[in-house]
Amino acid sequence: MAKKYFGTDGIRGAINSKNINGDMFFKFGLASGTYFKSQKKKKQTAIIAKDTRLSGYTLEPALVSGLASAGMHVYTLGPLPTNGLAMLTKAMKANMGIMITASHNPHYDNGLKLFGPDGMKLSDKIEKKIESLIDKKISKNLSNPEKLGRVKRLESGTKDYLKILKKNFAKEFNLRGLRIVIDCANGAGYKAGPELLKSLGAKVIAIGVKPNGLNINKNCGSTFPNKIKIAVKKYKAHIGISLDGDADRIIMCDEKSNIIDGDQIIAALASRWKNKKMLKGGVIGTLMSNYGLEKFFKKEGIKFIRANVGDRYVKEKMQKNKFNLGGEQSGHIILGKFATTGDGLLVALEALFALRKGKKASEFFNKFKKTPQILENIDVRDKSIINKPEIKRSIKNAERLIKGQGRILVRNSGTELKIRVMGESENRDLLTKCINVITKKIK
Repeated sequence: MAKKYFGTDGIRGAINSKNINGDMFFKFGLASGTYFKSQKKKKQTAIIAKDTRLSGYTLEPALVSGLASAGMHVYTLGPLPTNGLAMLTKAMKANMGIMITASHNPHYDNGLKLFGPDGMKLSDKIEKKIESLIDKKISKNLSNPEKLGRVKRLESGTKDYLKILKKNFAKEFNLRGLRIVIDCANGAGYKAGPELLKSLGAKVIAIGVKPNGLNINKNCGSTFPNKIKIAVKKYKAHIGISLDGDADRIIMCDEKSNIIDGDQIIAALASRWKNKKMLKGGVIGTLMSNYGLEKFFKKEGIKFIRANVGDRYVKEKMQKNKFNLGGEQSGHIILGKFATTGDGLLVALEALFALRKGKKASEFFNKFKKTPQILENIDVRDKSIINKPEIKRSIKNAERLIKGQGRILVRNSGTELKIRVMGESENRDLLTKCINVITKKIK
């Protein structure tokens, strides 16, 4: 049975819409608090972080109220990267962690990402159990007055998160002599990102660090890499780092102003880890991973498996196959040796650690030639149109045309009202023709 509220990465939508409003966030808090109370810990605790959206000020109090009404003690951390929340959920031995964010979406969207006590995103099975509690009568889940939770603000979230990050690297590791541009997308990493790099001795040029509640991801961050490209050239930086709204994605830029996407970062790290005998099993990618990456891994003798789109599904396959590296072209990269979910700053540190002896970013990241790829994101009112017979016929026609020369992938976005049409082929004219066959029919 399909999930009612949760998508591929938590719950997300337009603010003050059907599911993203104070009333529903109270219910989400009450339901998730009720579920996690069943773990029978001595102290029932939840921790909450958020990105910089204006709507966070309306949704957080409602969520806190729901959790406290379920009898959970709540700690609020303020703006913090998603993996910072995941790491602190585990470090603080909390029952659960909740990130209020819509990730790379515009400011008018918001949502939730939920983590269990192990710092892992919840499975479909647990999400369905929470959904069943959301739809129950509120009075059934309310705690007795003497068992209500208490709420406290923690100001040390960023400091504690950075401490955990740096513990993964040698004490003598530093970035002295490096000029680094970081674009924090006016989002959750706007404090942690520059602070981390400066603390390691880098000369830091920080952009996208003036959030006003409405400018998160706006013409900046990992979904707008042109900004980091221009900044690296302007400041003659050695490398550029671009995060998204909740800092769980990373896109980079080398010293020549070439954009480095998630696939190229994964290829470079996998190659390094293999040489250092740190790579376990192989690499998990997704259905969107470039075919050039697959060919590179085949040549290098690195096992490569595709998962469904969404870093949660990547992590699940990593666990199932006992791999310790996986990720997406979009920049969600999971370093299983260090983290349970994507973390842009952690990936940046791992890459910078590899470059610490003066190697140029353009040499380190240039591992494979990408197969030409076209991705069209089509806005729709109802994603179910993907199942209409005429749409299915157009997809089959395109697949028949490209067979043996490339591949086509058509899927619903798990977080937005969009249908994503992706194709790959060395034959660019054929690729364009096949994509047009599908997109024209959808439009």
